[in-house]
Amino acid sequence: MQILKDIFRVAVREVGFLKNNHMYFFCMIVFPIMTTLFFTSMMNKGQPLEMPVGVVDMDNSATSRALIRRLDAFQTSKVVSHYPNINEAREAIQRNEIYAFLFIPEHMADNLLAARQPKISFYYSMTTLAAGSLLFRDLKTVSTLGSAAVGQATMTAKGYTSQQIRTFLQPIAIDLHPLNNPMVNYSIYLTSMLIPGVLMLFMFLITAYSIGTELKFKRSKDWIATANGNIHVALIGKLLPQFLVFITIMYAYMYYVFGVLNFPHPGGVWTIMMLGLLAVLASQAFGVFAFGIMPSLRMSMSICSLWAVLSFTTAGAAFPLFAMDSPIRAIAQLFPLRHYYMIYQISVFNGYPLSYAWINVAAMTAFICLPVFVTGNIKKAMLEYVYIP
Repeated sequence: MQILKDIFRVAVREVGFLKNNHMYFFCMIVFPIMTTLFFTSMMNKGQPLEMPVGVVDMDNSATSRALIRRLDAFQTSKVVSHYPNINEAREAIQRNEIYAFLFIPEHMADNLLAARQPKISFYYSMTTLAAGSLLFRDLKTVSTLGSAAVGQATMTAKGYTSQQIRTFLQPIAIDLHPLNNPMVNYSIYLTSMLIPGVLMLFMFLITAYSIGTELKFKRSKDWIATANGNIHVALIGKLLPQFLVFITIMYAYMYYVFGVLNFPHPGGVWTIMMLGLLAVLASQAFGVFAFGIMPSLRMSMSICSLWAVLSFTTAGAAFPLFAMDSPIRAIAQLFPLRHYYMIYQISVFNGYPLSYAWINVAAMTAFICLPVFVTGNIKKAMLEYVYIP
């Protein structure tokens, strides 16, 4: 009972700091909300649409103009300019005015009709991965459609039926089924990793900051005294108000993306809530651990920042982890966001039981237990260390 009273007393003390320091308000509430709204609104259409494309039409025939109209009709491409030669189109890509251009050579229509197999070229910039990949798909498709149109006209003139023409032009019909995300919505893939990663970054930093400021403002001995010398009580009381704010923000984010934006979540509500709880506890625990191994406000926050930023690379959402080098694959297991994303992908997005992600759940639980190894060092720092700017 006395322990609960001590925790409550430390928690009340921490609430006073949260109210008086505007940094907590902005980093725990304002910035996470802004981050959520920014990323979800930035990709609210699912995919980039009407990306600028150029054309170099040296043929200027009815066939070439039909190809250009087909390219412009694609959802992700928009023909914004015609160029007299390849050099000017290339310079337009370098100036970032267009992402790609289609080059149609002279006598293309005549060579098509004479079965001389003309070459249509397209150039695209892979500086931006998403834009380059999507425009490559459109340019390759429109090039294929051009040759198919000529083949269809030729076969029709020879008296082939429409069924024979379809079979000849497309011997194998593709029946495509993107599982769990049939719209191929990029927001579902990316924001489900980016936003939790940013939220965990704030949790890392605020946890280390709140402990480090006890040293900086010479309140550390008072903090330990309020907890009757029990460092575990001191940490629980300090982190409890922050936990309540962070878990509220995390669940608000999850309600917004899964309840309002209707992101697919066949794993169910309870799995989502469990994942949010693990994420908050693991993030706070890592912040405590970072300060414990480096009892300095500046150094511990630097460690948290570095760990959070590297998490985005090792999570495996933008580039699969199995394609990375083996040392990177091993190091990736040391980042909470990697295990968060795996649990989300396996149990929330694909709906498999948590037993399929048991190793990731165990890893998150291990992160939660990390402060046990550094509590003695934190207490020593609070009682003996002198803050050095």
